[in-house]
Amino acid sequence: QVRLVESGGGLVQAGGSLRLSCAASGLTFSNYIMGWFRQAPGKEREFVAAITNIGGTVYNTDSVKGRFTISKDNAKNTVSLQMNSLKPEDTAVYYCAARRASSTSPQFNYWGQGTQVTVSS
Repeated sequence: QVRLVESGGGLVQAGGSLRLSCAASGLTFSNYIMGWFRQAPGKEREFVAAITNIGGTVYNTDSVKGRFTISKDNAKNTVSLQMNSLKPEDTAVYYCAARRASSTSPQFNYWGQGTQVTVSS
């Protein structure tokens, strides 16, 4: 019922920019918190950013350091992640995720298929 589809990944040189998009269906942003995570081979999945049902944002500042921006378009049911000043350590599969804002659990229980981001040195 809930479907999340990421797009916008690719190969980019260090210092470049990419914009990832997540098309959501089967949910309304007024009831869900949306997030971005990433996972590199051999590493644990890492939280990147989230945006709440009312528009508040949270970032993993240790990893992002002001370079990434999360946003959403309620009319189009899409969530975006603007990534600037990319570094080789940003290389990972990036996942869109969702959870109900009313849930007592902090877990994101809906996930997209992921999109590959590769940053060359």
